Amino acid sequence: MASAAANLTYYAVDLIPVEQRVPTADVIAQHAAFLRELDDEGKLVLAGPFIDDPNGLLILNCGDRMAADAIMNADPLIVSGVTTFRVHTWLIRGGSAATKGR
Repeated sequence: MASAAANLTYYAVDLIPVEQRVPTADVIAQHAAFLRELDDEGKLVLAGPFIDDPNGLLILNCGDRMAADAIMNADPLIVSGVTTFRVHTWLIRGGSAATKGR
C-alpha cells in the first residue's frame, strides 16, 4: 500500500477549442513540437485529445500553478487563439502513478 508520502501534485489542463476557429496544419505542427519539448524537459506526463469530445487534456509536472499557466500561455494553440485552457491542481493520492514517484 502506498504511503502518504507518495502523494503527487500535477496540473491537469483542459484544452478548450474556440468556436469557429480552426487550427492550421502549421499551428498543429508547432503544438506537437512544443509538447515534445515539454516531454524532453520532463514537464509533460500525458497528453491527448478526447475521442468523444472536442477538448484535449494535458497533465503537467511543473512545480506550481503559475508555472503551468506560463507553459500554457506559450503553447502555439493558445498563442494562435484557436484554443483556450483551464488548469486544475490535481493531487494524486493513489494508483500506480502515486507509487512510482516523480
